[in-house]
Amino acid sequence: SLCTLVCKWTYSPSEGWDDTFWSAIGLEDLMENCYCKIGEQTCIPGTPVGRGLTSEAAADLGLRPGTAVAASLIDAHAGGLEVIGADVRGHQLPCEEQPVTSRLAVICGTSSCHMAVSTQPLFVPGVWGPYLSAMLPGLWLNGGGQSATGRLVDHVVNGHAASRQLKEQAEKSGKHVYSCLNLHLEHMSGDAAQLEQLTAGLHIWPDFHGNRSPLADQTSRGSVVGLTLSQTLDDLALLYLATLQAIALGTRHILDAMKEAGYDITTLFLCGGLSKNALFVQTHANTTGLAVLRL
Repeated sequence: SLCTLVCKWTYSPSEGWDDTFWSAIGLEDLMENCYCKIGEQTCIPGTPVGRGLTSEAAADLGLRPGTAVAASLIDAHAGGLEVIGADVRGHQLPCEEQPVTSRLAVICGTSSCHMAVSTQPLFVPGVWGPYLSAMLPGLWLNGGGQSATGRLVDHVVNGHAASRQLKEQAEKSGKHVYSCLNLHLEHMSGDAAQLEQLTAGLHIWPDFHGNRSPLADQTSRGSVVGLTLSQTLDDLALLYLATLQAIALGTRHILDAMKEAGYDITTLFLCGGLSKNALFVQTHANTTGLAVLRL
């Protein structure tokens, strides 16, 4: 949220709030009565808060008074924490013998967030951060993102003239619509190794809802190049594939910006609804050239 980000930008554990910032943006009222509206302290995620649940809160929740309460995480940070420290021993991944700073957690659903940590603050243009101890204690967090990913795939598929035919086919087969599309693309290519070449003449710029990272341009808009007058199920499958490729290229764009700023990412850790789509995962591996682990 904006409030969370502002707090990270303007609060220092040793010096407290930066009053000049609040004054500069016309929010002097937040400083009144010792910052009673926003509090005087921030906590590292997982830090115990107070003495646990009060009697009133415990009664409302049906729990015991004093039940431990910890400082929370925002959604993407929680997803990143879940996967970025995963034990991958025995999987022959590049990051198995490398520090956690070699990993990028991609939390992919309606939108996607790309979370990476570093031992020293790294400033990446168009990527939020760095924030000390925002996700892992003692490490600096940077978070990139794509404003529409799963939402973009749904938009493209549901808006196509052949979407009704696809849904009818999915119902008859008992498969999810995206499983049907993946199988359809395999049949169209005849060779899984050549599948990604099906879209050689179809290209998508995926910023239908603006670009969060690394361009940081909310006015950016999407485009599709290579459309014909045909509206068959084949055309829908190709448009779907091109969308997955565009999203993966967006991840690569973020990775390139992080690499230029000093990151050395060798492995992607994916979680979230989109990561259940095997073609989405494989497309990310093909596009970035990195090992990908789905959790």
